[in-house]
Amino acid sequence: MRRLFIMLAMLGALIAGRALADCKLAKLADLPVTMVGLRPTVTAKINGEDAQFLADSGAFYSNISPAGAAEYKLTVTPAPFGAGIQGVGGRASVALTDVKTFTLAGIPFPKVQFLVVDFGSGLIGVLGQNVFSIGDVEYDLANGSIKLWHTEDCSHSLLAYWVHSDSDPYSIMEISSTTPREPHTIGSAYINGAKIRVLFDTGASTSVLTLSAAKRAGITPDSPGVAESGVNYGFGQGVSRAWIGSFPSFKIGDEEIRNARLRFGDIQLAQADMLIGADFFLSHRIYVARRQNRLFFTYNGGPVFNLKPPDPTVAPAASDSTAAGNDSTAAAPGASAPAAGEPTQAAEFSRRGNAYAARHDYEHAIADLTRACELAPSEASYFYQRALVRLENRQPDLASADLDRSLELKPSEVPALMARAGLRLNAKDTAGATADLEAAGRFSASEADVRLEIARDYVRAELFARAEIQFDLWVSAHPNDARLVMALSDRCWLGALSGQNLPSALNDCNTVVKRMDKSNSGNWVIIASRGIVRLRMGDNDQAIADFDSTLKQLPKNVWALYGRGVAKQRQGKTAEAQGDTVAATALQSGIADTFKKHGITP
Repeated sequence: MRRLFIMLAMLGALIAGRALADCKLAKLADLPVTMVGLRPTVTAKINGEDAQFLADSGAFYSNISPAGAAEYKLTVTPAPFGAGIQGVGGRASVALTDVKTFTLAGIPFPKVQFLVVDFGSGLIGVLGQNVFSIGDVEYDLANGSIKLWHTEDCSHSLLAYWVHSDSDPYSIMEISSTTPREPHTIGSAYINGAKIRVLFDTGASTSVLTLSAAKRAGITPDSPGVAESGVNYGFGQGVSRAWIGSFPSFKIGDEEIRNARLRFGDIQLAQADMLIGADFFLSHRIYVARRQNRLFFTYNGGPVFNLKPPDPTVAPAASDSTAAGNDSTAAAPGASAPAAGEPTQAAEFSRRGNAYAARHDYEHAIADLTRACELAPSEASYFYQRALVRLENRQPDLASADLDRSLELKPSEVPALMARAGLRLNAKDTAGATADLEAAGRFSASEADVRLEIARDYVRAELFARAEIQFDLWVSAHPNDARLVMALSDRCWLGALSGQNLPSALNDCNTVVKRMDKSNSGNWVIIASRGIVRLRMGDNDQAIADFDSTLKQLPKNVWALYGRGVAKQRQGKTAEAQGDTVAATALQSGIADTFKKHGITP
């Protein structure tokens, strides 16, 4: 992207900068950012066609997924021998592609090179540090913006230029000097008084501490009050477990959170002990001053770390700081930084509304998105965005009306079609959902990431043959995606439900079992799925072995319990079979009818 650097620098020279005493700031680019959940996305163009990129300050270099390269008909060539990317999911191999015309911030750049690698985001590509390190960078995700700056004579200036007076609070922290080979933003924080290295990574949806750093702070997965929190994945095929625990103190800059709830995971970071993710960026305005080797930031208010414990009935530990739900909130010194100027255009209201939604502030999100819809009543995406917030806010009828309006304006809007299909499935409107899923498939490239979502919805609709087609399309286009094991698990379950292509289903099951983490009890569901596949294939002994293994870990799994009863009945062990089927029916009264509906009988 050297050509991109040069042209952005030329553009910045033409833009009047703001002077801070003798310091001069020249804006190179202002990238509009839309939060999709906790993912900051930027719309660019690949050879004239819109493409959604993840703004990822933790990525060394910008990249496009193999499926995205195929969708945009880009030529892919091998990378130099041994080239690869190391991420939280392990090491991933890469290739190269050149985009004839890449348009960013409205500026067309000819012949821009990207790495080609699977990264599991569901987006076409990633904008990395070869874009964000061309000058200073300001992250203002709460207001939907990432700005690139060129500075002159600013070595001793306060570059948090939005701070209006000395009484307004701000933090300064030292960061490591950067080079083209080491472009990441890395600084220091303190956990329980112990110094740790932190890497500022907008591509990480949530901040996460390494397991080893958590242990040094005295917290392990077995500590009191620790809860499982899903998995981490990114570049590479590996998937690692995550937990949430309470730490007496977390301090970064001049902010300190007492009894902080932090996510930690079994991840390896070569350069740091913690990723500071998009959740932190949303609650702060951040300026990375590369020439000063400093980072300036101010607290916007709201949750600092987004936490979603798997069991919402488990209350978090008491905290000295204000909390929003289960999310920790910083105890910043003094009042929060003043808000930026109010939006005036529909796109600005949309971006700020999505940022509010990412912070679960649905009232303000809906208000901003409503204003966007009023200012641009023919823009389908704003009605779709408001529909998503209304769904989160448990307003399905209003969400449905917004989706209908979005699709009236733009019938090919695939995200809106998928959202409405989900609503229709919830309402048992299989015919309406099927129509939406068929349309989404027609308007999507065969390699598109949405194929996985379409497949899962077809399984919900019990249209198994259609689901298998979609799974096959996705798996063939994403062979190195971190989500592949989840897709294979879903396809294994599809075989268990449908009874079709059982040898292939068994192969999927076995692949997942080989890669599963046996210390995580939730993963044992795949063993039950394999047991159902083997039961359908008539291998009763192996099916019973799988059901036994599952029930040791998950004693109330009704599929394993009733399935074992069916297998034992086939073996003539009537009393044992009856004990299993009666126990399963007591847990789920309709389980016998469910097995019968799917053609699984003694």
